[in-house]
Amino acid sequence: MLYQIYETNRSLIEPFAEMANAASQMYRDPLSPMSQMPMAKRIAAACALFHRMGKDYEKPQFGIRAVEINGQRVAIDERVELEKPFCELRRFKRYSDDPQTLEVLKTQPAVLLVAPLSGHYATLLRDTVRASLQDHKVYITDWKNARTVPLSEGEFHLDDYVNYVQDFIRHMQRLYGNCHVISVCQPTVPVLAAVSLMASRGEKTPISMTMMGGPIDARRSPTAVNGLATSKSHSWFENNVIYRVPANYPGAGRRVYPGFLQHAGFVAMNPDRHVNSHLDYYQDLIKGDQSSVASHRSFYDEYNAVLDMDADYYLETIKTVFQDFKLINGIWDVRSPDGQIERVRPQDIRGTRLQTVEGELDDISGSGQTQAAHDLCTGIGRRAGDHYEVPGAGHYGIFSGRRWREQVYPHVRDFIAESGRAAAGQA
Repeated sequence: MLYQIYETNRSLIEPFAEMANAASQMYRDPLSPMSQMPMAKRIAAACALFHRMGKDYEKPQFGIRAVEINGQRVAIDERVELEKPFCELRRFKRYSDDPQTLEVLKTQPAVLLVAPLSGHYATLLRDTVRASLQDHKVYITDWKNARTVPLSEGEFHLDDYVNYVQDFIRHMQRLYGNCHVISVCQPTVPVLAAVSLMASRGEKTPISMTMMGGPIDARRSPTAVNGLATSKSHSWFENNVIYRVPANYPGAGRRVYPGFLQHAGFVAMNPDRHVNSHLDYYQDLIKGDQSSVASHRSFYDEYNAVLDMDADYYLETIKTVFQDFKLINGIWDVRSPDGQIERVRPQDIRGTRLQTVEGELDDISGSGQTQAAHDLCTGIGRRAGDHYEVPGAGHYGIFSGRRWREQVYPHVRDFIAESGRAAAGQA
């Protein structure tokens, strides 16, 4: 019932939010008589704030139209390369009329960027994509909102996530011979499982894996996120955060962990920060600080856009990764699309290089959680520089913003390039 109650309240509030938006514009427009009234700026700011608090946030767009490569402006065509019931493999195709630039584009390596399925949309990695496009052919997993997936498409399990990743890797191998994989946060675990299973079967594995800020071993330096997962039973999660999608969505009847509950959890981790941010937004509107206003809107347009996760996938992730630690304990079995049960054995990976990245101040995936991948992948020779702790970076700083662009990305780029050269030398 909670989902239905939320939808009812949202439907009631949304018209008032739109009215507040219209009122804000009238009080702000210098040609409107209302803008000459006493306290017009404060009224406009209050209405704008109410609109932001009450509006519905749709899935954002990547909006990457061009990047600069070797001093040339290169156009980007975003397209869906493969589509599955719960995910789209999205490609950012690069175009140039400059012959020299075109030759450079053809020789650059292909990268599969595996985005998290943990509340926010893949557009959270917009900065990751934009930087990577300078030196790579980039593909990304764009996970669908479970409330938009009809029940006729079946359920979505953690095993399906692992199988999707393998299919995407094989697709890129067919196109380019091989590829590199970057996983950010939650997908580090299923990506490691996917590559491990491919290695155990004797399949070709990616040239390199870069794992960033993920819970490979969630027992190390546990955070508040880890604490919640271990302090509550599996049945508590099923009984308290799982609801059915209301009738007004294509996925009506599907059991999900709703996005609005996830968002409430995100905000609850740092409530003071969000309150102060909205108060600053109100003051910036009054002062006419358009730069700060635009920055606030850009951040919260992304932050407030959340998706529902299929219940089976979410509950299995909690149990597998954060409660039973199946990957670390060597007891994780995955069901393949043809029904075969296979044990995940990271020690079977041989021809894939591994790099891990962590933020010094990460409060979501604690120190050492991602680095633990090296202890599991004993078949991969450990090299100096294969682990990078980013000074002063929190969770989001390792894949977005200035630290990502200036510190992390050059490190990742050089690792991929070196791995490609090493693979070519062995061929």
